Amino acid sequence: MALEFKDDSFKEETAGDQLVIVDFWATWCGPCKAMAPTIEALHTEYEGKVKVGKLNVDENPETSREFGIRNIPTTLFIKNGEVVDKLVGNQPKNKFVEMIEKYN
Repeated sequence: MALEFKDDSFKEETAGDQLVIVDFWATWCGPCKAMAPTIEALHTEYEGKVKVGKLNVDENPETSREFGIRNIPTTLFIKNGEVVDKLVGNQPKNKFVEMIEKYN
């Protein structure tokens, strides 16, 4: 199961030099539900190499506001605590793999 990011631990979870992929989502979001299997697959395939998780925007409004998340799903790619790239909307798995190869 993909990691679950929360407001109170987000900075610590994303601070290291390991690439972190954060899917900003909500339970009521259809495209988010459609993308969930891709996020789970990436978590399994890249375990130990890339941190892959989800952040529920309704339960964690501070982090969502801090990063200016306006549309969901939005996926941030974070390295050393800094956003290096992002994808907006439901994206195919190969797009995520491209980003992982680019930043990992």
